[in-house]
Amino acid sequence: MNPLACKPALVLFAVVLAATTVVSTAQAVEPSTNQNYWAVEDAKAREKLPLYLTIPAAKPEELTPANGYPKRKTFLKWERSHGDNSGARYSALNQINRQNVTNLQVAWIYHSKDGSNAIQCNPIIVRNLMIVPTPGKFVVGVNAENGQEVWRFKPEGRPAFRGMIYWPGSWSASERVLFCAGQYLYAVNPKNGLAITNFGHGGRVLLPGRAEPEFGAATAGPAIFDKIIVVPGFEKDVWGFDLVTGAQRWTFHTVPHPGEFGYETWDRPESYGANCWSGMAMDEVRGIAYISTASSKPNFIGVWHRGDNLFADCLIALDARTGKRLWHFQEIPHDIWDRDIPSPPTLATITRAGKRVDVVAVPTKNGDTLLLDRVTGKPIFPFRMRRAPTSDLPGEVTAPYQPDPELPERFAKMEFTAADLTDRTPEAAEFAASRFKSATTGFFRPASAGHPNLYFGMDGGAEWSGACVDPASGRLYITANHVGWLVSVFRDEDPPENPSAPKTPGRKVYELTCAPCHGPNKMGIGVAPPLRGLRFRLADDDIIKQVRTGKNGMPAFPNLSETDLKALVDYLLLRDRPLPPAPAKAERPQYSFTGYPKFLDNEGYPANKPPWGTLNCLDLNTGKLLWKVPLGEYPELAAQGFPKTGTENYGGATVTAGGLLFCSGTRDAKIRAFDKDTGAELWSGKLPWVGIAPPATYQIKGRQYVVITSTGNKLGAQSEYGDAYVAFALPKSDKK
Repeated sequence: MNPLACKPALVLFAVVLAATTVVSTAQAVEPSTNQNYWAVEDAKAREKLPLYLTIPAAKPEELTPANGYPKRKTFLKWERSHGDNSGARYSALNQINRQNVTNLQVAWIYHSKDGSNAIQCNPIIVRNLMIVPTPGKFVVGVNAENGQEVWRFKPEGRPAFRGMIYWPGSWSASERVLFCAGQYLYAVNPKNGLAITNFGHGGRVLLPGRAEPEFGAATAGPAIFDKIIVVPGFEKDVWGFDLVTGAQRWTFHTVPHPGEFGYETWDRPESYGANCWSGMAMDEVRGIAYISTASSKPNFIGVWHRGDNLFADCLIALDARTGKRLWHFQEIPHDIWDRDIPSPPTLATITRAGKRVDVVAVPTKNGDTLLLDRVTGKPIFPFRMRRAPTSDLPGEVTAPYQPDPELPERFAKMEFTAADLTDRTPEAAEFAASRFKSATTGFFRPASAGHPNLYFGMDGGAEWSGACVDPASGRLYITANHVGWLVSVFRDEDPPENPSAPKTPGRKVYELTCAPCHGPNKMGIGVAPPLRGLRFRLADDDIIKQVRTGKNGMPAFPNLSETDLKALVDYLLLRDRPLPPAPAKAERPQYSFTGYPKFLDNEGYPANKPPWGTLNCLDLNTGKLLWKVPLGEYPELAAQGFPKTGTENYGGATVTAGGLLFCSGTRDAKIRAFDKDTGAELWSGKLPWVGIAPPATYQIKGRQYVVITSTGNKLGAQSEYGDAYVAFALPKSDKK
C-alpha cells in the first residue's frame, strides 16, 4: 500500500484555518524504517480515491477589505524592480498612449562596454538616474535623460540578478540602493555609487546561504517594510535584515528544521530546494512579505525526499517584522516535474461580493493563477485538485492529488496530447507524430525509466518575469510559453566508460550506428532515450527485436550482421568488458535524468501547433480569461505567409494608464506596445539584442520614457548576447 495515499482524502486536503494560518496539503511521512524504498506504487489503490477534491473559496464575509495599498502615488515612480513593493509593474503615467504610441522613437542607447551577458534585472530610476547591473558585473548609474554613465560600482559577484530596490532614507540614515551580489547584500549611495560604509561591514552584509558560483546567494529582488529588508535565498530560506545597520533580524527556513511546522512532510533533510529564485512582494501597510518558492531537488526524482515537501511550490506569507509564517498555500505537493512557482507574487485589489478586497496573485508554469486573500491565504475561487497517476519507478511515492482548478481560467496548459502536434508542413507533422509515439504523456504523468516524458511548461506557462496588474480594472497581464519538453529518467548505476581502455567491438558498432541519436555517452538526445541503465529495463530479445524492426521514431537496422548485433547487445548490457565489483544494494534507487531537451520538428521549430508564445489578459474579478494573442514571430515563417506564431519569450509586460502594455523578450528582438483592453498590437521597435527583462517607465522634465534591457538571452547563442539598455520616448514636439 502506498503509505502516502492511504490518508483519508477529506483530511488530506482540508484547509485548516486558525487566525491567519492556512495549512493546505501537508502530509506526515512515515518513519523510514517502515518503508520499502524499492516498492512500486499501487495504481489500483489510487484509482479508488475520489477523482476530485476541492479547497473551498473564502466566504464573502471572510474576504479582507482593501486597505488602500498600493497607493496611486507609488505608481508615478519606479524605485524597485517591477515598479514597487507590490510588484504590479503599473505606471500611472499616460503621456505615451494609444493615440500617439506609433510616434515612439529611440531617445538614447546605453552600452556598458564591459562584456556581454543576459541581464534579467528590471531597471530602477531614482530621480534622474537609471540604476542597473551590467554584463561585466558592475552596477552603474546612468543619466536617464540622455543615457550617459554617471558612476560605476564593482561588487563581488554578479549583481542584482533579478532585482534591486531604492530606500529614501530617514532622519537618522542616508538613502541607499540595495541589491545582492555573490555572497553579499550591498548598499550604495544612489547619487555617486559609493558604498554606505556604516551598513554592515564597509557597505555589505554577508548572506547566510551558500553562494552558487553563477547566481550567488540570492537572485530575487528584495523588498522593504519599515526598516526591515527581506531577502530570499537562492539555495533556500528567507532572511530579514535591519535596513540601517545590516544586522540580521530573522530567518525563515523554507525547508523546515526539526520541530518546525512542515518538518514532517520530508522524510530526510534537504540541503537545497524550496528556494525563492524569482521574486517576492510586500504589503507595506500590513508588513506581510509574500514569497513564491521552487520545487524540491533534484528535479524529476523524488525517491530521496518523500512527502509533500513543504515549503516547496508554495506561496508563503511571512510577518516582515519577525519572519513568522502567517500562512502558506502549496500548489504542487511532491513536485517531480520541475514545476517551480516561477513568478514573483503581485498584489492587487479586486471586486468580489460587491466590495473591494485585497488579494495576492501568482501565475504558475502550469498556466494556473493562484489568487488568494492577502491576509488569510484563502482562495478567492474554489481550488480543485484532481487525482493524479502513480509512478512505475521503483521507490517513487507520488502525491495522490495535483492542481486542476477551473477558476481563474488557465492561460496555458501542461498536458501534451496528439491534438497538439504540429501541422505546419506534412514533413514536420510526420516527424513529430513518429516521435510522439515514443513519449509518455498525461495529466501529471510521472516519468518512466528510459522513456521521454512529454509535457508543456518546463519554462512556463509563466516565467520568472511574472505578471503585471492594472489596479483600476483588476486585470492581470501575463506572458506565457507554449513549447513541449522531453525529460527522461533512468537507473544510473552503470560504471563510467574508461576512455583509455581499448574499444570493444560492441562499442565500435554503437558509435557508428547508435551514437548519432543516443549520444556518445548513451544519455539520449531528444526523444531518443538514454541507454545507460538499459540492463535494468530490457532483455536481449527486447533489444534485438527493436534494432531489427525499429519502433516509433527509431529506424530499423535489418542489415546489421548477427555478429555486430550480438556485440552491440553485449556492449549495451555491460557484458563485453570487466566491471568493478557490484556495490551493496543502495538504500534507495539511483536515478538520473537527461537534461532539458525541447520537442522540436525536423526544422527546429516547436513540434506543437502555435501559438508558441502568448500575451494574456485575465480578469481577476471574475477569473475569466479575456483575451490571448501571439507574442513574437519568426521572420522567416512570416515571409512564407504563416500567421504570427508567437515565440518563446522571457521578458514580461508592463502596463500603463495610457492604455498600453509594453512587452519584449521574444526571439525576434523587438519591444511591442499592445492595447491593454483588446490585445491589439499598436507599435513595435527593433532592439540590438533580445530584451529579456520587463520594461520600466518614468518621467523626467515632463517627458515620459520607456526603457528596456537589451542584452540577449538563452534563446540565442553566446554570440547573440550584448550590453545595451534602450530608452524610447515621443519626439519632444509630441509632449503634452
